[in-house]
Amino acid sequence: MPPGDQGADVRLRTVSKRYGNITAVTALDLHVGAGEFVLVTGPSGSGKSTLLNLIGGLQAPDDGDVLIDGEPVWRGRDLPRHRRELVGFVFQHHLLLGVLSARANVEVPLIGAGIGRRERGRRSLRLLDEISLSERAEHRPEQLSGGERQRVAVARALVNEPRLLLADEPTGALDTAASEQLFDLFADVRERRATTMILVSHDPLAQKYADRTLVLVDGTLKQPRAGEAAGVRAPAR
Repeated sequence: MPPGDQGADVRLRTVSKRYGNITAVTALDLHVGAGEFVLVTGPSGSGKSTLLNLIGGLQAPDDGDVLIDGEPVWRGRDLPRHRRELVGFVFQHHLLLGVLSARANVEVPLIGAGIGRRERGRRSLRLLDEISLSERAEHRPEQLSGGERQRVAVARALVNEPRLLLADEPTGALDTAASEQLFDLFADVRERRATTMILVSHDPLAQKYADRTLVLVDGTLKQPRAGEAAGVRAPAR
């Protein structure tokens, strides 16, 4: 398949990131194949969010290379375009704009991409329909439940059809039912779009959806504990 029709291939080569005297990521080697769904877990402060930021082009490594489809992120790449077109971000807090409707929030990334109003409306409504929120399209975030807000945030992350989705504790503020619904959505997106997904989460539900689990401790990848070596893909629906 051409690159635009499959997930992104992600590779880190001896990547390190420091904040003053603190090393957040230490000489990390990692490969996530196109279309993989990888879960990253580990103690708080172990470098998980930094890892996502490095891959997504939000922070530059101090040493080593981050490569997407074999090309370095931080050398010779248009970073704003990289973040806008290749990568979708989902965070623990939805970060929706309170004055905008669900539909308008989903459209925000398309404005920066220069997409016209009619096409923005078409894409946003299609995505809201995919996540079963089309009837809530004109509701503002305060009128949505926590799970609904996070699903809108996922739709916003997907609206530019990224080949790589990075999610940082996306169910941290959700109850079990809403968390399972969100993970089902991730699994469905991966199945239909072949999107590469890297998910940071402490949620035990996440393991059954991921292809494999990585444990990050003090900025270094460790062998998973018993039962964490590989996740089980969500059943096809």
